[in-house]
Amino acid sequence: MAGQEERRQDPDISVQTDQVVVEHHGLTVRERVRVAVAVVLAVLITVFAILNTGDVKVDWIFGSSRAPLIVVIVISLLVGVVLTYIAERRVARRRRG
Repeated sequence: MAGQEERRQDPDISVQTDQVVVEHHGLTVRERVRVAVAVVLAVLITVFAILNTGDVKVDWIFGSSRAPLIVVIVISLLVGVVLTYIAERRVARRRRG
């Protein structure tokens, strides 16, 4: 009977002789934690953006301009994310050979 599936009364659980498979019809604990963390981060980022709307002077190589501080922060964040992604891809490619 190895490999045969046995159904129990509880529709959320199916048991196989060699492993247990649990089917969830809702969010798992891990998914709930992820959603909660995402909501907290979204609230913090929103508050951060609201508190940093003042204009700041941005000095470029040639000249300068004014921009809202939050725009400067977000652009800096995005540049950092893109550079990190590119660096990680290059390292992964070198490891693969």
